[in-house]
Amino acid sequence: MTSHLLVSLLHFSGRSQYRFWMLLCGLCLVATQATAGDPVLDIGHMDANPISLTSHFSVFEDSSQRLQLEDVQKPDMAAQFKAGTASGESLSFSYTASAMWLRLHVQNTSNAPVVRMLEISNPLLAHLTFYQPVDDQGYQATQTGYALPFATRPHASRFFVLPIRLPAHADQMLFFRVATPNSMILPVKLWELQAFHAHERADYVFQALYFGSALAIILYNLMLFVALRDMGYLLYLVSAAFSVLTLATFVGVGAEYIWGGVPFFTKMGTNVFLAIALTAFLLFTRRMLFTAERLPVLDRLLKLFVWINVAFCGLFFLSFEHVARLFVISYAITALLLLVTGTFSAYKRERSAYFFMAAFAVVLLALGMLAMRQLGVLPTNAWTTSGAQIGSALEMLLLSFALADRYNVMRRDKDSAQQRLVENLRTSEAILEDRVVQRTTELEVLNQRLEALSTIDGLTGIANRRHFDKLFAAEWLRCMRLGQPLALAMVDIDWFKKYNDCYGHQAGDECLRKFARILSATVSRSSDIVARYGGEEFVFFAPATDAEGALNMAEQLCAELEAAALPHAFSTYMCVTASIGVAVVVPSEVQAPAALIQAADAALYLAKKQGRNRAVLGTVTV
Repeated sequence: MTSHLLVSLLHFSGRSQYRFWMLLCGLCLVATQATAGDPVLDIGHMDANPISLTSHFSVFEDSSQRLQLEDVQKPDMAAQFKAGTASGESLSFSYTASAMWLRLHVQNTSNAPVVRMLEISNPLLAHLTFYQPVDDQGYQATQTGYALPFATRPHASRFFVLPIRLPAHADQMLFFRVATPNSMILPVKLWELQAFHAHERADYVFQALYFGSALAIILYNLMLFVALRDMGYLLYLVSAAFSVLTLATFVGVGAEYIWGGVPFFTKMGTNVFLAIALTAFLLFTRRMLFTAERLPVLDRLLKLFVWINVAFCGLFFLSFEHVARLFVISYAITALLLLVTGTFSAYKRERSAYFFMAAFAVVLLALGMLAMRQLGVLPTNAWTTSGAQIGSALEMLLLSFALADRYNVMRRDKDSAQQRLVENLRTSEAILEDRVVQRTTELEVLNQRLEALSTIDGLTGIANRRHFDKLFAAEWLRCMRLGQPLALAMVDIDWFKKYNDCYGHQAGDECLRKFARILSATVSRSSDIVARYGGEEFVFFAPATDAEGALNMAEQLCAELEAAALPHAFSTYMCVTASIGVAVVVPSEVQAPAALIQAADAALYLAKKQGRNRAVLGTVTV
């Protein structure tokens, strides 16, 4: 264009030529003044460290959103660009209806062409146009932004990455036009090509770790909800899932991998998803911290903000730009309210509040920093961007522990209540024995409650015959399915009738109780079962135990009983002893459980015949 102007001037002479030369000098002076304040950035020599371009940009605000590149290049418009208006990691214009023009003066003083990667790490920019000179053909425009399909991006990335190619010894003026209904935060960095690719790989590893961990935690708690049907888990799941979707929108992963080229979700995602997440989390907080009963004033505020966040979900569809500003303030207040609620609950020694405060000490701080970043109060850096993801991951992990602890506390309370019920039932049983005729109706009700005690032998405190038969049948099927041996021992106290005749029935009962304690202590594996079979006869079975192991257990029982030295004047051994018959078999379909019992009973008879106070191993007949 300048060459055409000069050629035209050569056709003039005299006074006309002089006037045109003066006009040209004036235009050059204006243009020089318009760009004299622009800092010049030499990108020909860069190391692996990125360059923040915040202080290198000159900025012009187009409130009409109608100006084109030709307009902002005119001398009167070019002079309105302001250089050095910001410092730090990003340019921040918060929520604005204007289009922002950025001008960047770059040079390549090296002897070779260079390629640099310009990264704008904010995926919430609806329209972004990059203008770069191309030889003598003027400027080439590259249009991208979330309002356009993902494929329009010059470099496939969750952020907007623009390759800049500069010939050797080039001096160029680059222009950028940005417009978006979301908060306009522009963290712009310039990278050396290889350094950028290394940075991008590390960045995607971090994103994969976060979203993979979040998905694992969500699926784990989903399974717990299906198993326990606890509404607290459902509210937590909704909150966690929409928090992850919020962050997926905020960091650009959603547009790249989840909803692709649907700009509606990117525009609304950080706000609508967050409003849903906050709604579910406020309800979860009320349930987890029992605020309705213990903090009624704060509970009313929590319910108020539940409805406020529900209202925001609808208001965003009516006037996004105006509502978004209010919502930033709203969720900052919501975060503060949650913090205050957790603090008061912890002060009242609510156990769940300690987990709550630990989980949200970081995430609430991250949300506050995010709100101030969106409003332009705080700069954009690693803490105000990745902090939300780190805090979210810690929150989900610690709240999972909190829910597990809450369930354990409820289970312990239930077990304690059941134990108290059992004790009460035992007391009631003694009273009912004296008033059986007068209180027959009440006894029928209590008998239903005493069903839980029907598996325990009332005298010895170990399993009774009925419970043994049930467990033995189940264990027989399990060992048959696994192909494992099953050992059974029939135990009989020697000369017990004479013991009762000599010492009396009360002493006999005490003898049975002591014998049961010795038997339980000797056969102590969690998988082994001991039971009172009837009278002075006891039984135990041991899964996955061979003949040698079972015989050793029986002989150890004889030794322990003899060591206890319970006096028995009518015993050959002058103390209480026992005869034990042992049998072992690998259950199969051709055998019945009764065969193992018969073999053990036959071995018991043989032990008595051989002199008692011993254990004998029998053989199972097929």
